[in-house]
Amino acid sequence: MATPEGFSEFVLARQAALLRTAYLLTGHAQDAEDLVQVALVKVVPQWRRISDNPEPYVRRVMVNENISRWRRRRWREHTTDELPEVLAQDPDHAELLAVRDALAALAPRQRAVLVLRYYEGLSEAEIASALGIAPGTVKSQARDGIARLRQALPAGDDAEALGVRR
Repeated sequence: MATPEGFSEFVLARQAALLRTAYLLTGHAQDAEDLVQVALVKVVPQWRRISDNPEPYVRRVMVNENISRWRRRRWREHTTDELPEVLAQDPDHAELLAVRDALAALAPRQRAVLVLRYYEGLSEAEIASALGIAPGTVKSQARDGIARLRQALPAGDDAEALGVRR
């Protein structure tokens, strides 16, 4: 699988999952597509080394790249006196939007830990390995992220379904 064809097979097989993870990390479809593309470009030179189990490495590249992008963009944000027109949201998507907004408000590492844990189903050890942090850090980031989600999300069954217990 350490061939260019193996890389192509991996991308085709895992593209939807990578895009989903990237979307949850970035909160925007276009940014998610860009994040996956940048991550895959960075992975190509390492393909021979990681081809046996590339998924954790690709996730780590995506998380690190997302944090770097967030740091670069943070100082570019500016306030404005005019607000954009607000589009009416479909009420069926209210829960999804609440979760997306709550995730967007988290610090990048907390967001990465929660996305990898609750949306990707990785264990604490796998997350620690993917992010290059200690398992204790994963636990504390998850705890703090869940606490912030509890404050941001409305009470009810939907919050509990996401693992946010009141």
